[in-house]
Amino acid sequence: MYQNGYVHVLNKKQCQNLSENEWYIRAAIQHVNQTNICTRCNQVIAETCILPNGVCYCPFCLQFGRLTSQDFLCSKKPSECVRREVFLSWQGELTIYQKRVADALCQNYFLHQHTLVWAVTGAGKTEMLFPLIYQALSDGKRVCIASPRIDVCLELFPRIKQAFTAEDIYLLYGNSEESYRETSLFICTTHQLVHFYRSIDVLIIDEIDAFPYADDVFLNFASKQALKKDGLQVFLTATPSNQLIKNLNREKNFQICKLPLRFHQRPLLQPKCIWFNQWEKIPYHPRKGRKFVRLLQELCQNQIVLVFCPSIQYNHQLYVYVHNQLPNISMTEVSSIDEKRQEKVRKLRNQHFKIIFTTTILERGVTIDNVSIVIVGANHPVFSKSALVQIAGRADRKGTVQNGRVYFLLSDYTLEIKQACREIAAMNQLAKKWLNDEMRLV
Repeated sequence: MYQNGYVHVLNKKQCQNLSENEWYIRAAIQHVNQTNICTRCNQVIAETCILPNGVCYCPFCLQFGRLTSQDFLCSKKPSECVRREVFLSWQGELTIYQKRVADALCQNYFLHQHTLVWAVTGAGKTEMLFPLIYQALSDGKRVCIASPRIDVCLELFPRIKQAFTAEDIYLLYGNSEESYRETSLFICTTHQLVHFYRSIDVLIIDEIDAFPYADDVFLNFASKQALKKDGLQVFLTATPSNQLIKNLNREKNFQICKLPLRFHQRPLLQPKCIWFNQWEKIPYHPRKGRKFVRLLQELCQNQIVLVFCPSIQYNHQLYVYVHNQLPNISMTEVSSIDEKRQEKVRKLRNQHFKIIFTTTILERGVTIDNVSIVIVGANHPVFSKSALVQIAGRADRKGTVQNGRVYFLLSDYTLEIKQACREIAAMNQLAKKWLNDEMRLV
């Protein structure tokens, strides 16, 4: 059986062979105050959720395997931490601003204080984690880096592996090809945290505000259950919601570290809002279509162009139209239902395409050099303030000189667009102040 808190679903007879001194043993469904509550997802189960044999079951977390009132959730209690030698192979150097955040994370680790790192896109959040991960692993702790998005996990994995080459690092997500194994450092989607109970010492959740984690009660519950009672939480985001900031400010043991500067210390690109009435008709309206195609032609002369669309259907329609208009330019489309998504993203990083049409699936976790951004229908409800800021942040993340542009094509100047533009401007203003203050100290 898997050790270190990996949860097994067992029956009563199987549990009889387990020692409660070595195992956490919980009834899968508990009856509390005449109410059935699922121990795995913390949902209240209606009285109608009964199998033909009269046994109660949980309908809310079926995707992880059926739980009934006859089942038990069992996980091995972790052994004591033993200090060990850890090798950090990363040879890069943090900026003075990144080092401040990295130092704060390590200090909070020793003080046992949870942390939210609020850093702009392209600030180098991953690299700022390395000293904390090194310290925790050296103390014999178990570290998990989780994200709501598979794409983010897939981008994080090689970077973490390159920084800790001597560590056995496991990548866990829904369709993982590799069988589960126990490691001191692993990366997973937040959904996979449901498989752990009181086994993680340091839980780092990247893109804490991303769908589906942000508003999912079950995923939030699962992440807390996966953490040891004395475990440490680190949240990372470029776009925290007002509610998240408000909630954390109420916590006595949570510090917020802010970083408005990117690694290269250039400001975020301020989006240019372009009025585009009835943008929905671009694939069918000759005049609107020509105007849009001219914009893409201009941009892809010097950059790769990411075109973000509000729906899978519209994404396909726009791709087909532009592909017919510009048959000699390499382009493709990608969405959550695309089985070749990972392969296309890899080709995109290798400059294989000049234009890629995408839904919000690529709003996070994708870093490409020399790219411009076009959001078609930026006023559509699917583009929240956070999504707009994240998407705009895909541009000018790398390189020694500024490159790329960001365009919001819209037919209504929504509150979300206003807030996104204001937030980018505010972060740039704060970054400018930090740089000026630093110059005065030199």
